[in-house]
Amino acid sequence: MEDRLGFECKLYYDATPLAAGETAVDGSWSEITAVRDLTCNLDKDEADMTTRANAGWKATRGSLRDGSLEFDLLYDSDDTHIKAIRDAYLGNNLIALAAMDGDILVAGAEGFVANFEIMSFNHSQPLTEGVTISVTAKPRDHHEWYEKSA
Repeated sequence: MEDRLGFECKLYYDATPLAAGETAVDGSWSEITAVRDLTCNLDKDEADMTTRANAGWKATRGSLRDGSLEFDLLYDSDDTHIKAIRDAYLGNNLIALAAMDGDILVAGAEGFVANFEIMSFNHSQPLTEGVTISVTAKPRDHHEWYEKSA
């Protein structure tokens, strides 16, 4: 397995959300280059499956999965990608995003892909730093762990 540094990873968006029957391979992806830090949160809820037969031990089973992308953008008022994310937030529209560990077109690249709703679009204007936007995106449909094949 090859080591990765964060700056080698990529976040993509598609102006058209994925439709029924489509997967990541069907997208027209455009890289969002203003990304600074990104966290892909993937979690499962827990269901308690404990019975008296467990001899005093709890039994847990994973149930519904949840995910989100949290990322920071370095603000640029002319950046079309930032505008697309902003517009998705303001219009309550879905936006297809792909958080990949490399170039989405290169064999072996993998990551989380879905149609997301932008849940937060927060500006930070520190006195001595660049203006940033903190974004939280939560998937609504077409969830997929995408692995680019050869």
